[in-house]
Amino acid sequence: MAVVHQPKLRWGERDFEVAAYLKERRVQPYYATALGALFDCDCMEILPLVKDRVVDTVFADPPFNLGKEYGEKCNDKRPNSEYLEWCFGWVRECVRALKPGGALFLYNLPKWNILLGAYLTSVGMEFRHWIAIEISACLPIPGRLHPSHYSLLYFTKGKPNTFRRIRTPIQTCRHCGGEVRDYGGHRDAMNPKGVNLKDVWTDIPPVRHWKFKSKGRLANALSTKILDRVVEMSTAPGDLVLDPFGGSGTTFAVCERKNRRWIGMEIEFCREIAERIEGGGIHSHKNDDYVDA
Repeated sequence: MAVVHQPKLRWGERDFEVAAYLKERRVQPYYATALGALFDCDCMEILPLVKDRVVDTVFADPPFNLGKEYGEKCNDKRPNSEYLEWCFGWVRECVRALKPGGALFLYNLPKWNILLGAYLTSVGMEFRHWIAIEISACLPIPGRLHPSHYSLLYFTKGKPNTFRRIRTPIQTCRHCGGEVRDYGGHRDAMNPKGVNLKDVWTDIPPVRHWKFKSKGRLANALSTKILDRVVEMSTAPGDLVLDPFGGSGTTFAVCERKNRRWIGMEIEFCREIAERIEGGGIHSHKNDDYVDA
């Protein structure tokens, strides 16, 4: 594979030493901070250059093959078989780069995650959860049930190195302030810090207001609350997170805030990601989760 050379937007003495994790040390990122590095290219130009077994967690939110207009460099309308083969390629590289015990989270439509989950199983990854993230933006489809969730697959490379318990606040009525559920009569025995996080997430706010996303990228953006949970659940401070589809930079912004190292790729919007991290003008969604030590 040809060496990919990137124009450096910022590179200082105290920046993240990404070369330590790459097979080709001459490759330079577009942007770097003290914790992470971002490459301005197709992920398949960099993923094969990442060393084996160096990444603690992968989070991937690829295009869903719905024909959306992300930018000139992104093809979001491939034949189904071609889309799956493309996904299998970058998934294979991500699995190779994971440490034993590392975690992989894959965010996509249920239609695709059924098949991608089967592929992850076939390459030796261990299934842990199908996390359903409730959405309300989809329109009804004639002849079908109303789609109301995205799928977040959670696999690990064997027994997880890190699994931190997350507790969510006990739900209360926004009108009267009373607790919504009685928890089967066992309320007094419950942990005062909250209830165990479920695999159905109904509390993820949509990213609609401009204070939560970049004005330079009109495509959908993820809530920071999703990445808060992914990062807290599967990593400790100082661990390395890989995101091959940077999008609006949510993963990297959360890693910066939570003191995780990161490596990312984005084919279209690297400048917007850098501006998000540098400027700090994009807000995080409120998150009252409690993370057990």
